Amino acid sequence: MLITAMKQWTLLTILSVALSLSAAAKNTDTNGYIKARGNPTGAGLFVDGKYIGPAGRFTVPEKYAIEPGTHEVRLEDPRFEAFTTKVTVTAGKTAKLHFKLKKVEPPKGPFGRLRFGGGEAESFISVAYGDTSAVYINGRFWGHVDEFNNIGGGMLLPAGTYQLSVNSPIFGEIKKDVTVTANKVTVIPLPAVKK
Repeated sequence: MLITAMKQWTLLTILSVALSLSAAAKNTDTNGYIKARGNPTGAGLFVDGKYIGPAGRFTVPEKYAIEPGTHEVRLEDPRFEAFTTKVTVTAGKTAKLHFKLKKVEPPKGPFGRLRFGGGEAESFISVAYGDTSAVYINGRFWGHVDEFNNIGGGMLLPAGTYQLSVNSPIFGEIKKDVTVTANKVTVIPLPAVKK
């Protein structure tokens, strides 16, 4: 009987310590989180004017750590009107935002496709490195590197010359003028990634 009581006491002590550690871990989480779900899934998520990443990838919303407080959240996609709202984030909690961006009138063609190439083995869906760095065309957000860096991806743009700007932790800074030709694919080479 004494051995059974000692086993129960030991089990209760272990459970108590585990619960205390779990509560302590929760109390040390000083960040809150933002998760945005809506259409289009890959809209760029900006918090207080800073690009954080895509709202989601492959229909799955991303969860981003944010300092607690009230923040201005903006969602952008070149095919839609931007959406801005205020969101209050609480430490240890996830603020959920639902959105549906309104389509804008599509640009007039003829179109060419702009994409990145190289830097990694290409595939139809390139997520090998998970590079969600923002791609800016003429100073405006147009998507993230992974959207542009696969054989089936890229962005349709009216024929013309554009200023391209990317600052990627994987591929570095890319700033250049790019000419998109009608009915052709323009590939911007990326540097090889060192493994």
